[in-house]
Amino acid sequence: MIKILLDECLPKKLKYRIEELDRDFVVHTVPEVGWAGMKDGTLLSKAEQDFDVFITSDRNLSFQQPISNSEIHVVLLIASTNIYEDLLPLVKKVEPVIKNYETGQFSKIK
Repeated sequence: MIKILLDECLPKKLKYRIEELDRDFVVHTVPEVGWAGMKDGTLLSKAEQDFDVFITSDRNLSFQQPISNSEIHVVLLIASTNIYEDLLPLVKKVEPVIKNYETGQFSKIK
């Protein structure tokens, strides 16, 4: 089982598309776990205790947080907007990254 956390800046519907990729993918959103509104540093610190992969579209995260020191793999989805339809084509591309996740790694998906 690979536990994945979706940032609150992403549409909740992405959760279901990612779960459909593999039976071993268990996806939760930041609001579902009660962490909405947390600052990135606190959020990553809490997430690395319970999750393997953190998916976001926050392009500043890698500049603001020391990801290489964390116990979680951070995946940045880069699309023209944060709306579901623009992010959906990236879902298939995220599957191999999740399956081969490594702690302290940062991946960009375009």
